[in-house]
Parts: sequence; C-alpha cells; structure tokens
Amino acid sequence: MSNLPPPRLVIASNTPTGESIISSSTTLTPLHPFGPQATGFTTLFSTTSFPPSNTAPLPSSQSTSIPRPGDNGTVLCTSDIPPNTTSAFHRTRTLDYMVVLKGEIVLRVDSGEEVTIGEGEMCVQRGNIHSWINKTDQWCRMLFVMLDAEPVTLEDGKVLEDAFFPHKPAQ
Repeated sequence: MSNLPPPRLVIASNTPTGESIISSSTTLTPLHPFGPQATGFTTLFSTTSFPPSNTAPLPSSQSTSIPRPGDNGTVLCTSDIPPNTTSAFHRTRTLDYMVVLKGEIVLRVDSGEEVTIGEGEMCVQRGNIHSWINKTDQWCRMLFVMLDAEPVTLEDGKVLEDAFFPHKPAQ
C-alpha cells in the first residue's frame, strides 16, 4: 500500500443567495483496481458538461472506476504509482494536464522516447500512446486534469480511439 497520505479535497461554492462557503472538506480513499500494491486512482471531482455548471448540486459519491471524463466532461484525479513499476501502454481520447506532486515519473511514448518529469514539473498529453514508469524506490503521486477531446485523426482519415496495450504497440 502507498505510504502517501490519502488526497484531501476542499470544495468552495456559493449559497443560493451568493455567499461563498466551504461546501465540503473530505479525505478520499484511492481506488486500487489492480490490487493494494498497484497503482491507486482517486477521482477528486468530475463534470459532465462543458462549460460546467457552478450551480448544479455537487456529486454525491466518489467514483469506483479508473478516472475518465464522459462526453464533454472533465475529471480532476490523482494517480499514485508504486516504486519500480511500469504501466501498460495506453491512449485516452482526452487532453490531459499533469503535475507531479510527489516523486518523479518517466513518460515513455511509443517512439521509444522517454522524459523524466520531477516533482513540481508538468506535462500536457494530447491523445498520445504512452506508459508511465516509476524507476525509483518511492511512490509517485501525479495530479491530472483530464478533458474530453476530439479523437486524433491521421492524414489518411483513420481515427485513433482509446486503447490499452499490455505490451508496446506495433509501429
């Protein structure tokens, strides 16, 4: 299990009369769909439309699936990557803004290129195939803002959709 503290989320909103309030302050438990020693995912907040509503009621419960925005949606989430771990190559039909909050992570793309992203550094991903590698002996926590996006369309008109590759995809 991760030695990182569970993520805490504070949400500030407005009353019906327009007064600013703290709507909630919650510590959330990461989801470990691949086992307790594997990557943990915490969906902190999500929206189902764009632009999102600041008037609609807050979501009532935490997600129990790997974070992905729905059509026209957004997701704020964390991923906790265990030490000495490599994720499968995958692609999501999203635009992702990522910040490393703790530790460091290596981003590998299917061309074979790798880049190390350190604590406080950021990455933007645009629907590309990638894998995350934690080459250290410490857990890494990444914060993501994921936005639903148009799929990547190649020169020949082929559309690239979500994909999961247990091994490096063929070129």
